[in-house]
Amino acid sequence: MARLRVNMLGGFAAFGPDGSPLALPTRKAEAVLALLLSRSGEAQPRERLIGLLWGDRGDKQARHSLSQTLTAIRGAIGNDPFIAERETLAIDPGTIDSDVVDLAALAERDDLESLRAAAQLCRGPLLEGFRVHDAAFDEWLAQERVRFHHLGISLLTRLAVREAAAGDAIAAITALERALALDPLSEEVHRRLMRLHLDSGNYNAAIRHYRTCSEVLKRELGTVPEPATTALYQEARTRLKDAPAPAPADVPTDRHPMSDEKQDIRFCTTADGVRIAFASAGKGPPLVKCANWLNHLEFDWQSPVWRHLMRELSSEFRLIRYDERGNGLSDWKVDDFSYEALVRDLESVVDAAGLDRFPLLGISQGCAVAIGYAVRHPERVTRMVLHGGYAKGWRARANPSEIARREAMLTLVREGWGQDNPAFRQIFTSWYIPDGSPEQWRWWNDLQRISTSPENAARLMIDLGKIDVSHMLAQVSVPTLVLHSVNDAAVPFAAGRELASAIPGARFLPLDSCNHVILDHEPAWPRFLEEIRSFLHEDDKAGRRRSAG
Repeated sequence: MARLRVNMLGGFAAFGPDGSPLALPTRKAEAVLALLLSRSGEAQPRERLIGLLWGDRGDKQARHSLSQTLTAIRGAIGNDPFIAERETLAIDPGTIDSDVVDLAALAERDDLESLRAAAQLCRGPLLEGFRVHDAAFDEWLAQERVRFHHLGISLLTRLAVREAAAGDAIAAITALERALALDPLSEEVHRRLMRLHLDSGNYNAAIRHYRTCSEVLKRELGTVPEPATTALYQEARTRLKDAPAPAPADVPTDRHPMSDEKQDIRFCTTADGVRIAFASAGKGPPLVKCANWLNHLEFDWQSPVWRHLMRELSSEFRLIRYDERGNGLSDWKVDDFSYEALVRDLESVVDAAGLDRFPLLGISQGCAVAIGYAVRHPERVTRMVLHGGYAKGWRARANPSEIARREAMLTLVREGWGQDNPAFRQIFTSWYIPDGSPEQWRWWNDLQRISTSPENAARLMIDLGKIDVSHMLAQVSVPTLVLHSVNDAAVPFAAGRELASAIPGARFLPLDSCNHVILDHEPAWPRFLEEIRSFLHEDDKAGRRRSAG
């Protein structure tokens, strides 16, 4: 027999065997299914159902109402899903699947995959927005919501413990942030998150989180954190004070000085009417950097995360950068965030800048955009540098664990992106630059708030996840250098290796780093810079050798 599906977490929704929405005849018909499924399909006394839904009617009339409702349900779904006894009623387990039944079963297990699957079912409160305007049912629903609320927090906390034990601190932080979104007043969850930051060496994040906890408790309850929470805060302050300052990386003595030139910001308009801001800085041959997640031309230029790269490159090239649609100084109110639209943004910028032939620098999502442009316009691209990139976005890679993590991130974006408190945004910072300094973390937190809106951030994440340029890689005909951090948490190392192996003749350079963006204090930075400079100047070297010969 084909099975139906009833979901109740985040609202009531029923689906037929083919996955299409199924309409039930009345709200009380939905309530009957909810009552029977909420306790994992256990048989319920008919008198209990009647009392919760028709308690204001006489006994005979109430029994008749229940009988009519059961008949209506059978007619709507096309079969009989009930095990009906004289005094009890239950759901036949072979007819209906339900998220609450699945959640209860998964909660009994303690393995990592089961906990991940359970966490994905925690989409919102039980029967959110659901009412039958009966005091008895509404009281039952309030109690059940509390039960599932606590179950969700427990599952997410257990998942965080398992993820941390498996060595995935980012996934553990994601689970705890989701638990706090459900219950921001839980000091136990706050302490677990602080402990995780401490164990990861992110002392500043632990300190900031304590302040967030303090503010929430004061505002909502008029209290202060418990001594155990304050002890973690004191530990974080002590360890941050005693931590050695990062040593500057060794750099070649013949390196060119960084450029202090100001950038020239202009605008162009795409074919679909979106204004794109682009900037140029420095003198020399052109170098075009594709936009990545996220950009702000002015903010990036002064930032401790990007300025070392921008100014080094602008000391030798005319560096051209732009804010993609929905970001920075470009138009925020746009309808299309598709991959095709992102490539069109690049086409519009290079045309407006009056460029003929030029190399491309792609970072993160900018790699896929650079690849698309190079395949379509090989006569204009001289060389291509790809760092931290991918051919397939997070959903196209079809890794269940990564998809679950990214969807959790989407929830955090929608709920916390626009808040002044950086606690929600800190998780992204820890993901992209886990070895960053406190100053770099603060900047990255602020970038997320300044560069775009929560709505645009979520839409971009969704559309970037769909990117798939794997079919284009064999068509790339320009010399290509691929670099990727070995322990990159934002984009898997395997994604960079895939790019290099599929692009004809591409060079691959693994970098000893866990940062998605290479920072100026880490040992990988001098090699990263010198490899890019050397690769981009190879045409000049070849020309000089030909002239000398």
